[in-house]
Amino acid sequence: MQRNGGGAGAGGQPWVLRRVRLTWLSFMLFFILVFFPLIAHYYLTTIDEAGGPEKHIFGPRPGGELCEVKHVQDLCRIRESVSEELLQLEAKRQELNGEISRLNMRIEACKRSIDSAKQDLLQLKNVISQTEHSYKELMAQNQPKLSLPVRLLPDKEDPGLPPPKSARSCRLRSCFDYARCPLTSGFPVYVYDTASYPWADFIDPLVKQAFAASVKSNIYITDNPSIACLYLVLVGELQESSSPPPPPSELEKQLKALPYWRSDGHNHVLVHFSRMSMTQNFLYNVSTGRAAVAQSTFLEQQYREGFDLVVSPLVHALSEPNFLEVPPQVPTFEEEMEGDPPADYDDRIIGTLKAVQDSHLDQVLVEFTCKNPRPSLPTEWALCGEREDRLEVLKVSTFGLVIAPGDGQLVASAGCGMRLFEALEVGTIPVVLGDHSRLPYHQLIRWSEAAIIVPKPRVTELHFLLRSLSDNDMLAMRRQGRFLWETYFSTSENVLNTLLACIRTSIQVPAAPIKEEPAHEIPHKAGKLAGTDANLADNGDLDLGPVETEPPYASPRFLRNFTYTASETYRAWNRAPGPFHLFPHTPLDPVLPSEAKFLGSGTGFRPIGGGTGGSGKEFQAALGGNVPREQFTVVMLTYEREEVLMNSLERLNGLPYLNKVVVVWNSPKPPSDDLLWPDIGLPIVVVRTEKNSLNNRFLPWDVVETEAILSIDDDAHLRHDEIMFGFRVWREARDRIVGFPGRYHAWDVNHQSWLYNSNYSCELSMVLTGAAFFHKYYAYLYSYVMPQAIRDMVDEYINCEDIAMNFLVSHITRKPPIKVTSRWTFRCPGCPQALSHDDSHFHERHKCINFFVKVYGYMPLLYTQFRVDSVLFKTRLPHDKTKCFKFI
Repeated sequence: MQRNGGGAGAGGQPWVLRRVRLTWLSFMLFFILVFFPLIAHYYLTTIDEAGGPEKHIFGPRPGGELCEVKHVQDLCRIRESVSEELLQLEAKRQELNGEISRLNMRIEACKRSIDSAKQDLLQLKNVISQTEHSYKELMAQNQPKLSLPVRLLPDKEDPGLPPPKSARSCRLRSCFDYARCPLTSGFPVYVYDTASYPWADFIDPLVKQAFAASVKSNIYITDNPSIACLYLVLVGELQESSSPPPPPSELEKQLKALPYWRSDGHNHVLVHFSRMSMTQNFLYNVSTGRAAVAQSTFLEQQYREGFDLVVSPLVHALSEPNFLEVPPQVPTFEEEMEGDPPADYDDRIIGTLKAVQDSHLDQVLVEFTCKNPRPSLPTEWALCGEREDRLEVLKVSTFGLVIAPGDGQLVASAGCGMRLFEALEVGTIPVVLGDHSRLPYHQLIRWSEAAIIVPKPRVTELHFLLRSLSDNDMLAMRRQGRFLWETYFSTSENVLNTLLACIRTSIQVPAAPIKEEPAHEIPHKAGKLAGTDANLADNGDLDLGPVETEPPYASPRFLRNFTYTASETYRAWNRAPGPFHLFPHTPLDPVLPSEAKFLGSGTGFRPIGGGTGGSGKEFQAALGGNVPREQFTVVMLTYEREEVLMNSLERLNGLPYLNKVVVVWNSPKPPSDDLLWPDIGLPIVVVRTEKNSLNNRFLPWDVVETEAILSIDDDAHLRHDEIMFGFRVWREARDRIVGFPGRYHAWDVNHQSWLYNSNYSCELSMVLTGAAFFHKYYAYLYSYVMPQAIRDMVDEYINCEDIAMNFLVSHITRKPPIKVTSRWTFRCPGCPQALSHDDSHFHERHKCINFFVKVYGYMPLLYTQFRVDSVLFKTRLPHDKTKCFKFI
């Protein structure tokens, strides 16, 4: 117990001591931490107060005296250094901000410069591409520039050619002097003065007058006989008079006395025009030497095949055909014997035809008795009664019988020519019974396409043959017959032109080019640079094509060569004007301007997109591609609407592939002197017209240097993408009218006439030329080939020129126009009153359609429900995955 207690007492003393020490130590630490700072602060304060206000050591000092303390000076210097650095950094920051602004401005300027350089680079690429195309074309042609051969004219005292074996053996190769007619001569023709003939008093005055009028308008006539290729001598028709014509021997002497006869009459043509069925073949016993004879009546002993010409009779001497009296073309039911034929051959024909009439199988009219027969040659069927009476019978007939003379030696007669002319005039299909007869210009015209020619022994099968013809065949023959009649026989001018064309074609001399309409420009001054209407040019990111900075390039010129001239002879003479034929409507004066810009790149007319081939860089693989580089010309007709015109011209600014703008100023009043024309970056040619005529819209102006023409009204509103889409479609259908406003014709059952309709419809037959593309080829046809009666009616009503163009193109191509986009109207809002707003506008267009149908003889317009829309026009496709899409 004691040990424990003692242990406790002994052990408790050190523990108490340790506790006391810890307490004391804590107290001392507290004193030092609390009271010592207070004591030190008091002491220091007392020292500052004892030393006076000027001897403060630790208190605040005025004037920065604190920095005088040595151990604080370093801190002050650091503060000042930091302040200076901060000031310098702020200055540098401001300087850097200014530099950043300047660099941003330079970046923007560089971006603009890069965009401009890209545009310049794109334009340079286009120029390089065009130059490469031109170089490739020149290399592909590989044709050196050839000079025309020097023309060697024969002496005035030309000894002539070696005489032929006999007068009957004359042919072009033996009796015609080709040296006087080089290929580049232009086929000059000299016509002897009719009044100087010794036999001039015997010639029918009407024939002389018609001949003189035709000569005056012919482009081949020359007054210089020393350079002439051909010499024309009018020898008849002889009029009925009491005094007989000179005998053959005297007439032969008079012919040899002609100033340029040169002993044998080579390169002379003796022309005998017939106006009567009983014409006098007074040249039968006359030795004409090497002079060719052109007349309607020939005996076999007289006719020289391939040298003499069987010409058509001169029915309309000084009058034009009246189209109102010509019936429509639409149907309303509608082996050689050797030796002379037997004497009763005609009696057998009469008996057979009467048997057909008596059978009552068809409505056949056979009359072989005549109260007033016209004089005729022996063995020839005489014309019965007056011409008007015969035409009335033919107008209600489908076929007209033309029986060749019974005399097999009479190979051509004026009576047969007169019957053939009358049948073609009224649209009756000629049925020529007798295949030994020579029809007019048979060397070049394939008469089997317009007439039915059968030998006389087949008269018993004639009814079956005619019954086997379908309506389509008869319409085709009527159309071809109408083409032949209008082109070669209808007027005295056509007859003379056909005579010369026949000789020119035989000797293979190219025809003279048709003239282009010279553009008399009106000076004007351009104003400010035209802007682009955002509504019209809003094409999104669609690239419509390059806006050319180089001078506009024209379509390649058509260059005709000898091979092409010779190879197209048949199609020229025997076809109605098909699309892009060498001779579009007549071989007389073919529509081929010497500097014409026709289809392709100078290799000739070709249908629907012909050309040199290849693909245009700006077009997709399935679009265009027939002409490597091509532009179009805008032709805009206007009449005293200057403000509307200026707005329309300004909207053309920036339009790709635009060559130039031709403004046809149709007003006699010139533009205002202070009128400022917009500068659209392309030529604007203002053409002055001789009179106010809507036909001026389609004149083939020589300033139009492209094949494609965009005919547009001055108040038409079209966007750039619409115009470009129409141009692309036209390149795929170059022989048709491609445009925007569609119209159609309809048959009025109650009034039995045609009507013009402008209502919205899925069907159309016309595209108005107020906003349409067409080939310049049709401008020549409209102005120089289409019947003048149509242009006269357009001038009379000041209307219908667009309908006339649709009739012409449909008649030529037998195809309807193509409408693009769904727009039915395109007029601008707020424009002044137009002609189409007049109440009489539609009545006049009804009359125009019916009159045009009378002129053409049928309704050439064709219906279509086909329309081309820009489904994929704004769809961007990868170039390597582009495919052809066709939507119907």
